[in-house]
Amino acid sequence: MTKTLALWEKAKREGRKMAIVTAYDYPFARFADEAGLDAILIGDSLGMTVAGDADTLRVSLEQMEYHTSIVAKAVKHALVMADLPFGSFEESPQKAFSAAARLLKAGADIVKLEGGAPMVETVAFLAKRAIPVCAHIGLTPQHIRQLGGFKRQGKTQEAAQLILEDAIALAEAGARIVLMEAVPADLAREITQRLSIPTIGIGAGPHTDAQVLVMHDILGLNPDKAPGFAKRYLNGAELISTALTQYAADVRGGQFPG
Repeated sequence: MTKTLALWEKAKREGRKMAIVTAYDYPFARFADEAGLDAILIGDSLGMTVAGDADTLRVSLEQMEYHTSIVAKAVKHALVMADLPFGSFEESPQKAFSAAARLLKAGADIVKLEGGAPMVETVAFLAKRAIPVCAHIGLTPQHIRQLGGFKRQGKTQEAAQLILEDAIALAEAGARIVLMEAVPADLAREITQRLSIPTIGIGAGPHTDAQVLVMHDILGLNPDKAPGFAKRYLNGAELISTALTQYAADVRGGQFPG
């Protein structure tokens, strides 16, 4: 069964948690879909996990379009979510629509954009024009220069209130999902309780309707870059290194091809 937005909304009403993972290519997207993940996010995090950048700011719309297209080919059941990258949507609602339409044509079911109150008008514009939107608040990596680093948000009462107001305004504007990153668990719980739409958490405690992690963090592929809230389920870096070392030894020792 394809996990549509209607099924996501039903899961929230019934109190069923949803699991999301990032994927950037066909093989990993296929693994995630066959494992039963509820959504697959083509994140602009690919700039850091795949391209080796220090942040997400260099990722282009063309790159997101390409990775969305190859992930979508592999997915039969999960909801496909794609990030609008930095510079592709902030200038105007019209520019955001153009960028979002390209990602939907590439295979996305919903687009994700970063930002609070300044994006309310854009979310409303997209929602009225058949573009489903996931709003991303809290720590917004595209604003890293302004924030001064990858820092937790909403730590003071005033800052938490602003994030709560952002969430409510974005939901009222027509966002279908709200994602909260690196905010206090109590704040994430309050927002989840206040909103009728599903919420996603990453580093935001256990009370959101869904959780998302980066595939590379789950599999231990970039252990030196994983955030503190991530949980590693596999020592992928060690397994891959061992396999490649053994292959090279077999070639040099004449054991491969046998």
